[in-house]
Amino acid sequence: MYERYSRQTICSYIGIEGQEQLADSCVLIIGAGALGTANAEGLARAGIGKIVLVDRDYVEWSNLQRQQLYTEEDAKNRLPKAIAAKAHLAKINSEITIEVHNEDADAEMLLPLMQKADVVIDATDNFDTRLIINDLAYQTNTPWIYGGCVSSQGMYMAFIPGETPCFSCVFTHLPPGGLTCDTAGIISPAVQMVAAFQQAEAIKLLTKQKQALRSAFFTFDLWENTQIQVKVAAMHRKHCPTCGDNPKYPQIQFENKKKSEVLCGRDTVQIRTPMLKNLPVHDLKERLQKLYLVEANDYLLHITFESYRIVLFLQDSRAFVHGTNDPKTANSVLARVIGL
Repeated sequence: MYERYSRQTICSYIGIEGQEQLADSCVLIIGAGALGTANAEGLARAGIGKIVLVDRDYVEWSNLQRQQLYTEEDAKNRLPKAIAAKAHLAKINSEITIEVHNEDADAEMLLPLMQKADVVIDATDNFDTRLIINDLAYQTNTPWIYGGCVSSQGMYMAFIPGETPCFSCVFTHLPPGGLTCDTAGIISPAVQMVAAFQQAEAIKLLTKQKQALRSAFFTFDLWENTQIQVKVAAMHRKHCPTCGDNPKYPQIQFENKKKSEVLCGRDTVQIRTPMLKNLPVHDLKERLQKLYLVEANDYLLHITFESYRIVLFLQDSRAFVHGTNDPKTANSVLARVIGL
């Protein structure tokens, strides 16, 4: 073990003791796309004892530009990302445990995984799942590391229950609405930057060096050569339903969960989620009109995306995804276009 990780153990802040702590650790990575595969590979090479990977999607050709674990063979065979990732990670480090779950990351399936994890890494593509992660993390007292990237921009922050304000405090006004990799694009270096930051924060936590964490929300733009660091300590809300004095963890309560329902005989899935209430409809319409056929009236927004039609009902928290009877596919389409 020591020869394999020798270049890491001679770092004064890791050492033999730190390497042994990494070997005894479990990291849960939610999402096996660009950020997920970069984090999984980096942490596997670092010698994390157990990596648990959750993803609902399969490998497509457009993934290969930035999702570094996958190959053309994976795309040809349309392998589930979790399965393909496990096969490649096992070839990188056969001495660690890789556990994968090829399913949707909802609260019920994530809870037992989070209870066993030392650190959770967010590699998702939508705010709905991140809010669930946030509630579960603070409920189980598990640190998690948020990461996001689109175009040439990236951002990240480590959330530590009991020590930092939660994701809901920092993102009081959530920014969903059109900016996804499918609508704004993404360059691979932005992915690698965010993943590097996330891995570094994870290693600090796993080696008991929380004092080395960046205690701020950090964002950058590689193309514009800018970066911003925002101190967040003062953002904590005493009455926050997730991290306040009387937490209720609203995102994992039944009435606030994303619900999918297949509409009989219509080749359509209906999705209900409170996140739709926060959509900036005007900005979303303008942004998506540059890419897709978009129609609107006072009641709904209609978007044609590939072979699917998405209908957003503006007066309640519903969306129709026409062109599929599979709820997983429908949720994936909605996440790719709207970011939910």
